Amino acid sequence: MAKLRLGVIVGIEEGAEGIRKVRQLGLPTCQVAGWNPRTFNDENARALTDACRSEDVEITTIWNGYPGPGYWNLIEGPATIGFVPPDYRRMRIDCLKRGAEFAKKIGVPSITTHAGFIPESPFDPLYPGTVAALTEIANHCLDLGLFFCFETGQETPVTLRRVMFDVGTNNLGINLDPANLMMYGKANPVDALDLLGPYVKGVHCKDGDYPTEPRSLGPEKPLGEGRVNFPVLIPKLKSFGFTGALTIEREISGEQQIVDIKRAMEILDPLC
Repeated sequence: MAKLRLGVIVGIEEGAEGIRKVRQLGLPTCQVAGWNPRTFNDENARALTDACRSEDVEITTIWNGYPGPGYWNLIEGPATIGFVPPDYRRMRIDCLKRGAEFAKKIGVPSITTHAGFIPESPFDPLYPGTVAALTEIANHCLDLGLFFCFETGQETPVTLRRVMFDVGTNNLGINLDPANLMMYGKANPVDALDLLGPYVKGVHCKDGDYPTEPRSLGPEKPLGEGRVNFPVLIPKLKSFGFTGALTIEREISGEQQIVDIKRAMEILDPLC
């Protein structure tokens, strides 16, 4: 089996400079994240396409955020994140459709997002509207020949599989964020692969721990210092036929972020 490739996440606003930073780290892939639908424009498409060609970097997915409020905690999060809150669905659907069209334009095979705190019960009154919103996005991606990927974290693995079944299109995948599964208190990521493994198209290599306070997420940590068991996780991913990129994510900024990314590269490279 070919060696898995490493990557990092860059913001769409970084443009060509973001792609150059990927190459300066010696990495061949990245995910490009954009939250503002206005950034999915022709100027950014040209800048990213030209930079990827000149730096020999592949964008593996567009990480498609969305407008409106978002509180990344366990209390306000369910009412503000993703496609569960009805008040924000329409503008977020439109944003992801625009992101999908941007991905198609620059030759990227998928978009990825957080769907939100999907209700555990399919009889929850918010569940049908959430599924309808996700189905509309998935069908738009299908028309464009793209995959639509769910990032793990805010829902249990069985709920995620249920919603994928209920959406029912054949272009659905998972961007596995093992730290998120722990930080949101939803699952052990190694065990979660028993249910999610065949559907994983991408991975965020991020580390963290379980919550110890009922209002807040568990802490993110530098890779190697949290409880994600990468030496077990990555071989198990490979056992399901995973051949995608391992995208390092460190949710801080500044010089320490680069230090932690380079340390993550050292830990992950022998596992690839």
